[in-house]
Amino acid sequence: MPYVNVRVTKDGVTRDQKARIIAGITRLLGEVLGKKPEHTHIVIDEVELDNWGFAGQLTSDLRAGAPRPE
Repeated sequence: MPYVNVRVTKDGVTRDQKARIIAGITRLLGEVLGKKPEHTHIVIDEVELDNWGFAGQLTSDLRAGAPRPE
């Protein structure tokens, strides 16, 4: 039973895009590993921009063009 957890920032990912992600990952696991779609679980977690960071900054600040902290 494959389980895949996908995390994305919560900023406009549509229902259609999520459906396409789930279908694509399910198809890929079937093609590469021979996994049955009915046994494949995909979970998409949407994370608030203030709860995700990289390059030493909050994603919300980076996207707003805030200067990098010293």
